[in-house]
Amino acid sequence: MSTSTSKIGDRDWIKVDLHIHTLDDPKDVIDYSAHQLLERAKTLGFGVLAITLHDAVFDRPEVFADAARLGILLIPAAEMRLEGADVILLNVSANEIVDLKTFADLRALRARRDDSIFTIAPHPFYVLGGSIGRRLLDEVDCFDAIELCHFHNFLLNPNRRAARVAKSFGKPLIATSDAHRLHAFGRHYTSIPRPAALSVENVFTALRSGPLRLTSPPCSIVDLTSAIYFIFLAHPYRLRRQVSGGSFGRPVN
Repeated sequence: MSTSTSKIGDRDWIKVDLHIHTLDDPKDVIDYSAHQLLERAKTLGFGVLAITLHDAVFDRPEVFADAARLGILLIPAAEMRLEGADVILLNVSANEIVDLKTFADLRALRARRDDSIFTIAPHPFYVLGGSIGRRLLDEVDCFDAIELCHFHNFLLNPNRRAARVAKSFGKPLIATSDAHRLHAFGRHYTSIPRPAALSVENVFTALRSGPLRLTSPPCSIVDLTSAIYFIFLAHPYRLRRQVSGGSFGRPVN
């Protein structure tokens, strides 16, 4: 059995994470490389990944080649901010997102590409960042799926509202890590039944039609404390240092 699959019951299921950041990101401060991500993904048995840089498509050919060598399907993707709201776009090119500014633009792109792209509403009802919030109800036709955000526990869980919206509109929930630190990758993911061939088309079909297995354990107090420290202290400090040092756009390994 390939290490990119895990046995659940009497079927092979493939681990999928479609919302991940690496140090290639042009607008964020990440301290691990795409190659480090692939190594960890291989060790943990992942079969499908998407590196979702902010407002840029991850398209480094050598990383895609390494992923294929490891038996991992890497899907070109981006996390775009449209009219103040974040959108995950899968299987898009850099040229296609250049003029992508509004939800009207996204609808036009989806009309051109039909089922060959896949869009997710990330962390839709969280307060921080570019969460779409109530506007999701108006723009829900722009999305194929709704994200089950990794940051939740029994008291704090905006995913409950996301789940209600997903059910109301017949959209699948997709669990992701939204990893900004390497250790955060691997605990939160979606599993799909192993298709006959591991292709982008087959992965999208599986995500749309199900069944899906979502793995997203609640955050512990340690997790919450660590996340709060990272979000409000460590990350802003590193971002200020990087901006002041003019190191965005640096070569990466």
